[in-house]
Amino acid sequence: MTLQLELLRHGETTAGGGFHGSTDAPLAERGWQQMRAALATSSAWDLIISSPLTRCEAFARELAEQTGVPLRIEADLRELHFGDWEGRNSAEILLEDSEALGQFWNDPYRFTPPNAEPVRDFADRVLAAVERLQSELDGQRVLLITHGGVMRLLLARARGLPESQLLQVEVGFGALHRLQVEAGLGLTEA
Repeated sequence: MTLQLELLRHGETTAGGGFHGSTDAPLAERGWQQMRAALATSSAWDLIISSPLTRCEAFARELAEQTGVPLRIEADLRELHFGDWEGRNSAEILLEDSEALGQFWNDPYRFTPPNAEPVRDFADRVLAAVERLQSELDGQRVLLITHGGVMRLLLARARGLPESQLLQVEVGFGALHRLQVEAGLGLTEA
């Protein structure tokens, strides 16, 4: 059996661009529109799962109420915490410490921003949660409303990319991707 996992990234937020991993910014009106448009032709999930951050959870609660699909909040599927870079944009960090920013972009598993969650710990947390969900929800179709980092991680793994290419995976606001999750955390794009 296989878990059919649809991944929906939250839309644009009121915080604008930058490193907003644990920043709990709400969706901007455009963000709501992006998410609604992404799901215009999708439905029939057995379960909706959401990150606990407002930019995901608010939309997930509205969708669950409208569709009657049960909702579960999963804290382990929240975004990476960026430490001292949290709430800042790349241009600011580039001016302050271009070397550190370059190291992070080139190999996020080997370079951790100051006081941030190491990407390896983030990956372990997210992959353990997905493996647990696959075991529990095998054979079901689930919508996961989450973040760019979570989706990059899962898509990079499904594509067999090396760790150094994690941040090269493109995931726009309101992007929708489909994965099949097999036992043992076998991931393939559907």
